Amino acid sequence: MTIVVGYTPTPLGEAAAATAIAEAARRQAELVVVNSSHGDAAVDPKFAGPATLATLRAAIEAAGVTHHLTQSLSGLDPAESILRTAREYDADLIVIGVRHRTPVGKLLLGSTAQRVILDAECPVLAVKQAQG
Repeated sequence: MTIVVGYTPTPLGEAAAATAIAEAARRQAELVVVNSSHGDAAVDPKFAGPATLATLRAAIEAAGVTHHLTQSLSGLDPAESILRTAREYDADLIVIGVRHRTPVGKLLLGSTAQRVILDAECPVLAVKQAQG
């Protein structure tokens, strides 16, 4: 079994990663973490740096989960990176973070989560950020 998670170094991305790690441990599944940038990682705050990835890797290893961390500067939008990775690994589940957006915000900016939910070939687990 394989679980793919879309990850960004944000509270929402951390919530998605924590849920994916717990699911992978519970299901004894392989975890594939996808972190991508539209282009220039140096100016994209959603592209994880080495220290952030090391912390994430430590959390995954502490849970005893087999994993792959993938980063892409392919220019694909994040939804396409997640969907492509899910197809490549024949994923059984995708975990993504979701946040509330206004209808106008969705229209103007699109929604990675919406696209993944609608276009995925496997079930998608949508995770909200924990309320502080």
